[in-house]
Amino acid sequence: MDLPILTTTSEYLMRTRQHATTTLEDPRTPVKVKLAAAWTSFMFLYVYVDILAFYKPGTVDDILVGVVWEFDITQTWAITALTLLAIPIFMVVLSMTLPARANRITNLIVASVQVPFAAFNAVGQVGESWMYFYVVGVALEVIVLALILRYAWTWPRTAPSATMATSPDREADRFRQRA
Repeated sequence: MDLPILTTTSEYLMRTRQHATTTLEDPRTPVKVKLAAAWTSFMFLYVYVDILAFYKPGTVDDILVGVVWEFDITQTWAITALTLLAIPIFMVVLSMTLPARANRITNLIVASVQVPFAAFNAVGQVGESWMYFYVVGVALEVIVLALILRYAWTWPRTAPSATMATSPDREADRFRQRA
């Protein structure tokens, strides 16, 4: 095995740097991590659309007199708002902790329900002066929800091993399921 003879330190560094920059590892990201990251992104969009809406002229004045959009600010309103915000927060945790099957089903159901809920928020702003802001916010939320639905729908499956398919225990399980 012949090793290349490097004449200068800079030549050595150039070759080492070239090799180091051409091979990046791209490890496979588990579905649970993708889902938790997507729910976190959704949650930030959800919250920041509301926070940025405070800059809409008249919003803070309405809040100070106890009104948000058309709703009176009451304890019921606050509990409802907190509950609705808690859904994506809990989905971050559930996406990381639920077993695969329950995780997939939960993500498909919750994300599917969140899509029309997000759309409802945009429809309420049609014709209003800040309509484009809300439409962009909701569009971004729906894009993240579509990613969640895709990740959950395409959750990888493991094929049963050859020994499992023909094992005596497998036959006993089939018999028990029929009974």
